[in-house]
Amino acid sequence: MAENNTNNNHDSRVNVTVSLGDIKVQFNGSAESVLNSVITFLTKQVPAIDLAKKISLNYAVTDLIDTYSNLIKITPEGPRVIPETVEYSTKKLSDKEMVGLQLVASKIAKDLGKLSDDGMQVSEIQSATSLNPKSVSSRLSELVKAGHVVRENTRDGSESVIYRITTAGIHWLASTIARKTKPSLSSSSSSSS
Repeated sequence: MAENNTNNNHDSRVNVTVSLGDIKVQFNGSAESVLNSVITFLTKQVPAIDLAKKISLNYAVTDLIDTYSNLIKITPEGPRVIPETVEYSTKKLSDKEMVGLQLVASKIAKDLGKLSDDGMQVSEIQSATSLNPKSVSSRLSELVKAGHVVRENTRDGSESVIYRITTAGIHWLASTIARKTKPSLSSSSSSSS
């Protein structure tokens, strides 16, 4: 059980009391220091919390921005895949990665309040990425089959279908792009196939 009392006389100092079984601890100070103290206390007293953090996978918008800011931009025309460097040139990204990145861009834009929905129709993805419409449809089918993207009917009652990136899809995309940007060992040694 935790209580949160802010006292205006002490310039935004926070008092939090945590009760865990027979243990009762009180933390006082700035909001940030109290938060850190409470988290530290709980992870030491309840080891399952620390274990749960190790297996939990959930991307906050700040994590997505950190991971993809060099590939995705929110423009006045909407979210777009716009690589910043030659290292991430669109020639190096596959169509499947471009589709995944566009869906991540849409998710980021929604999480930032720039869009009301992160779902995209095939035509919107094609328009935003300039990929061949047939390629977009094929890549989306592959991504859905792999569990990286979900396919849903729109809520407005029309026959339209929208696509959204999944947490597994974000993880796959981050891993795939990270592998592409690591320096390759093959450039320094010859390989025989």
